[in-house]
Amino acid sequence: MTGEHSSKQYDTDLESIRSKVLLMGGLVESQFRDAMVAFRTGNVEMAFAVVKGDDSVNKLEVQLDDTCSHLIVRRQPTANDLRTVMATVKVITDLERIGDEATKIARTTASMQERGAMIINHYETVRVIANSAADMLHDSLDAFARLDSKQALRLIAQDEVIDHEFRSIMRSLITFMMEDPRTISSALDTLWVAKAIERIGDHAKNIAEYVIYIVEGKDIRHSDYASTADLDE
Repeated sequence: MTGEHSSKQYDTDLESIRSKVLLMGGLVESQFRDAMVAFRTGNVEMAFAVVKGDDSVNKLEVQLDDTCSHLIVRRQPTANDLRTVMATVKVITDLERIGDEATKIARTTASMQERGAMIINHYETVRVIANSAADMLHDSLDAFARLDSKQALRLIAQDEVIDHEFRSIMRSLITFMMEDPRTISSALDTLWVAKAIERIGDHAKNIAEYVIYIVEGKDIRHSDYASTADLDE
């Protein structure tokens, strides 16, 4: 009975952690969304609110890391249970970094407004990649919540689409700068925003990879697993 009670308590503790991770995920989704609204509208107050909100995300990261460490010490999980905890810690790290990227976008927005750097249509340049990354982040959190490895696998393949969009943006902005040197400052700022969005896609892909690790026990980082796996299995 002691072992059964311990197992149930472990499951309860782990579910509590998962709920807080999803809360953190909701916060970084809001950060990213608000950062892009600020970038589109030039709303400096909203941009600064995104920057300030990063403190909450950072505090959650510290709290969750500490909770996971204590869970390992108290429950001494093995095999699948330990794998789940370790992967969850990595998800927490990626979520914190997504918050950092959203903060970069917000800071860039404030800087552009202060300098009046509005020569090119900066938001339209990144609109498609921003929508793609937002969808990918949302779906990766959904896959984590439901431990859906098939959905996670589909998301990994989507990251290449975001990478392709970023390369297209980079070529376009280089053309702007070559044709009109007055656009150099704002084009570089927009490229900085596009890179932050591309990195958010990378972190969302990482979360999807950790879902597969939890469910299937396969570490597919730095591999071509997504291109060779059969999604219809």
